[in-house]
Amino acid sequence: MLDVRRLKLLWELERRGTVSAVAKALNFSSSAVSQQLTLLERELGTPLFTRSGRRLELSGAALELVAQTETILAAIEHAEHAVNGLQSHLTGTLRVASFQTAMLSLIPRAIQKMREQHPEVRVEIMQYEPETGMRETWLRGFDLVIAEQYPGHAPEHFSGLDRKPLLHDRIHLALPAKDNSSAELQRVKQLSDTAELPWVMEPRGAASRHWAEQACRVAGFEPDVRFVTADLQAHLQLVASGNAVSLLPGLVHLGNQTQRVRLLPLPDQPHRTVFTAARIASRANPALRALRQVLAAEAAELAIHTDLIA
Repeated sequence: MLDVRRLKLLWELERRGTVSAVAKALNFSSSAVSQQLTLLERELGTPLFTRSGRRLELSGAALELVAQTETILAAIEHAEHAVNGLQSHLTGTLRVASFQTAMLSLIPRAIQKMREQHPEVRVEIMQYEPETGMRETWLRGFDLVIAEQYPGHAPEHFSGLDRKPLLHDRIHLALPAKDNSSAELQRVKQLSDTAELPWVMEPRGAASRHWAEQACRVAGFEPDVRFVTADLQAHLQLVASGNAVSLLPGLVHLGNQTQRVRLLPLPDQPHRTVFTAARIASRANPALRALRQVLAAEAAELAIHTDLIA
């Protein structure tokens, strides 16, 4: 009988591309991964790999095994959730990937409610960039990802993930409060008025950076980006201190910096969509269903108490 753990390593190799990437993701040594794959090949008695430089190329037999393994892993997941669903109370561990502003605004109260309602469910959360979190959830590294989508920028599609929207997070032009603004900043009434001002944006490659640059170009100028960081709380500090302007979504403003910035609406009220995604095979997981319900309720509560999100 084939060893499911070895089949899982082969499945990981097909998706991650290299033995070293599989080893890093699973906290194994590369030699241990190679040894287990060699044993799998020996058990089957048929070639599974050919070498292409330092990479292993999968044979036709290996690719067929990967396809079958996907079905096996989904069946195991279904079986685990079916058993858990027979218990009188929810238990287990949920691993969640989330981007920064959701961790600072949406997640704290949601986790508190999960502890109150389902004390035997352990929720572990790691901060990940949305697209990386989506991929790792697809690869079974996480049970759930909380991710974002900027206007006109759909994240990579991963088959087998079930997406559910949480909220629409309005994007504003963020300026320092008037009592901390230069005369030039106080004159800003619309996006085009910032053409000569310093900007803070996320690194190139981020959907938010591309969207912000396009918004400035549509307004008729190339932004003077002097500060670059993926930390939106740092964006907020740079704006509040009068050092930069930025395009920021509403969730960022729900902390104690709210009174230190001035928000100007943008034409057409653009927004990013915040959503959760989980594997379709996880639909029967009662603990995961409960967490998604709590997150949805918290998002609705935030929308009621602020006009920055909907």
